[in-house]
Amino acid sequence: MRPGFEPARVCVKKLVRNPFLCKNSVYLFQRSSVLNRADSMLYWLTWSILVLIIAVGLTAQGVVETLRGVLILQLHPARLITDYSVVAGPGAAMVNAALVAAIGLFLLRVNRIQMSGPALSVVYTMLGFGLFGKTPLTILPIILGVFVSARLAGKHFNQYILIALFGTALAPVVSAIAVELSLPGALSWPLAVAGGVTVGIFLPPAAMAMLRMHQGYSLYNVGMTSGFIGLFVASVMIAGGVELGSVLIWNTDPTLELRLFIPLLSVVLIAAGVIRGGKSSITDFREISRRTGRLPSDFMDMVSSEGALVNMGVLGLTSWLYVVVVGAPLNGPVLGGILTVVGFGAFGKHPRNCFPVVVGIFAATLLFGADPAAPGPILALLFGTTLAPIAGSFGAVIGCVAGFLHFVIVMRSGGWHAGLALYNNGFAGGLTATLVASVMEWHHQSERRSK
Repeated sequence: MRPGFEPARVCVKKLVRNPFLCKNSVYLFQRSSVLNRADSMLYWLTWSILVLIIAVGLTAQGVVETLRGVLILQLHPARLITDYSVVAGPGAAMVNAALVAAIGLFLLRVNRIQMSGPALSVVYTMLGFGLFGKTPLTILPIILGVFVSARLAGKHFNQYILIALFGTALAPVVSAIAVELSLPGALSWPLAVAGGVTVGIFLPPAAMAMLRMHQGYSLYNVGMTSGFIGLFVASVMIAGGVELGSVLIWNTDPTLELRLFIPLLSVVLIAAGVIRGGKSSITDFREISRRTGRLPSDFMDMVSSEGALVNMGVLGLTSWLYVVVVGAPLNGPVLGGILTVVGFGAFGKHPRNCFPVVVGIFAATLLFGADPAAPGPILALLFGTTLAPIAGSFGAVIGCVAGFLHFVIVMRSGGWHAGLALYNNGFAGGLTATLVASVMEWHHQSERRSK
């Protein structure tokens, strides 16, 4: 266990009372004057992966066409679901995604944040959503807003940095104000920046309230927060007469680069873990599979970074295989879902606690006559693994029930915020976790009283 960090079980209890008390919580990071060898290796590995993605993207479309596509994305509406591989091509989508993730990684490095499970999960989540919704131009105002919020609260920015980076889920708010409101050119982007900063200021206090609701049983806490804030933003816009209809830009014929993205990345992660840890990386992977995954479950801190890398790679391969088997396209949004699963392989997810949730979502898909390869069901299954801690804590049956309920609500929740919050499954997952966890906690308390 790294110096200065607290056991996860103790940390969870503190989080429910006061999120500021826990050193390795989803809000506070350890800042170190000197990064250790494991941190340096993980930073180097992640930077190398991002550089390779940019190189592949530039090769896929050509340098000029790719850069033109990246510029187009900065000025394009980005509400759910907008597949950037359709809007500007696969190469431009990959380069944009790598740039978005690079901003997150750069801010972590500049603030000398240890490369823990939460840090790695946020980078991969940003990478995934850079394929369908986030751009460097639209995420920066939100990050600035969280920076302002930290100052107003008398805190250092590194204490809120995870909220800032995950909170870029509200990037469509910026693009909607700038592009979709038909404002005069001189006002559109200044107002868009002001809107992004405003929602960023509200993110930290709202995130703390959301965590108390689901008690750490949903991994995408800022996803629930973003949906909550997006609901209010959408309501204000609609009340003002703005039309926010549904959006579906979905690539049905992804290129070879997109189809091979996940298996190649997964092999690199597994190889990195095995080369660095040897046989112990496999042992540590098995140890990770015994954890509940409830927030904050930093597998790199609780077990090892090598075991976490193997776990990430295994999750990537199994998710990719499922998509291939059901015949869903490996486009921008689907890759975003898989990359998010991969990232949280260092921070709460493993095959054992994800499987029951997946079974529940798949069962609901079949029961209600939906196509498993359709946009809603496939994204619900991938992102719905936010409920993995439910299965890890309460068992496989309850995990299946949670997955079933998640599918029911996520198919409706996107309309509530009009696609302004990219983490729609995080929003629905938080609501589902709140319901299931409250019932289970009440049941356990009743059992203890009776005994």
